[in-house]
Amino acid sequence: MNFLERAWYKKAGWLILLWPIAFIFQGLTKLRRIFQQENSPPTKHNVPVVVIGNISVGGTGKTPLLIAIAQQLQAAGLRPGIISRGFGGEGADYPMQVNGNDNPAIAGDEPVLIARKTNCPVVIDPDRRSALDYLLDSNKVDVVLSDDGLQHYKLFRNIEVIVVDGQRQFGNGMCFPAGPLREPIKRLQEADFIVVNVTGLTSAPMVSSSASMTMEPKSLVNMVTGEKRPFDGAPFNMGNKVQAVSGIGNPKRFYNLLDKLPYRIIPLEFPDHHQFVESDFQSGIFDEHQPIVMTEKDAIKCEKFAKSNFWYLQTQVKLQGSFFEEFTNKIKTFTNKNN
Repeated sequence: MNFLERAWYKKAGWLILLWPIAFIFQGLTKLRRIFQQENSPPTKHNVPVVVIGNISVGGTGKTPLLIAIAQQLQAAGLRPGIISRGFGGEGADYPMQVNGNDNPAIAGDEPVLIARKTNCPVVIDPDRRSALDYLLDSNKVDVVLSDDGLQHYKLFRNIEVIVVDGQRQFGNGMCFPAGPLREPIKRLQEADFIVVNVTGLTSAPMVSSSASMTMEPKSLVNMVTGEKRPFDGAPFNMGNKVQAVSGIGNPKRFYNLLDKLPYRIIPLEFPDHHQFVESDFQSGIFDEHQPIVMTEKDAIKCEKFAKSNFWYLQTQVKLQGSFFEEFTNKIKTFTNKNN
């Protein structure tokens, strides 16, 4: 977490000095939305489009939720397709269809992870409308899920799912750069579903939601052998220290999960979407005799140089309430209308 992020969530008083800039940012965002809707209205398609995003800067857990939703739709007999900006990738020829074996340095870490976990067609393009057109022209899908893109108003959407970090919530409640918000909190009122990520929380957050979501640790997977060890008891016999590596938006949630292990957790943070290289794991910083544990998203970027002490944490999303049932029924309502 950088200096500005710490100030947002600690509600530092000096941030009021940035309020005039935040006011301008908020006004420009609103004007852009109005202009796009009036002068370049988004095109409706014959399949329902679902945007899964957030109103705050940083990780909220939207990508794991999207993966869980895609898998649920597949279980219901539907064929989801997915579009994404492809953040973190460089040199891609857009629009680009991604598979689970693509280089995350080009395609982006999240699209590669999504493709690998769902086996759904995934298309990336900073212009999500272009990604959507390519997806529909090249694949047979019943529903489209957009990974992020809540503020991409050129993209028509039938359903909006907003994910909220139950731990950090909205910080000081101000818009960027005075606060962490991309849009004001009242934007939540327009969403069809609000999902609050309560992973690691012992008390309920003060956010009205459609459902609460937790990311439950499932197993630890060795990145060289593929060996899986259950996430309980003492999965390692390599000493009492675990080196926890993260290059994600909210690493604290990851560290909180690892705290359940009976080891001393040594956190080692990198920037969000960091493109790991072998030299990041040099012996001066890391102990090669102790396990290194990272998220599955980060593991994708470290596979080529992983060593026998590299592991990733496999998690599964659990949602309380009837979210999946209500969501799937709403999707089927759209698909039935178009058949």
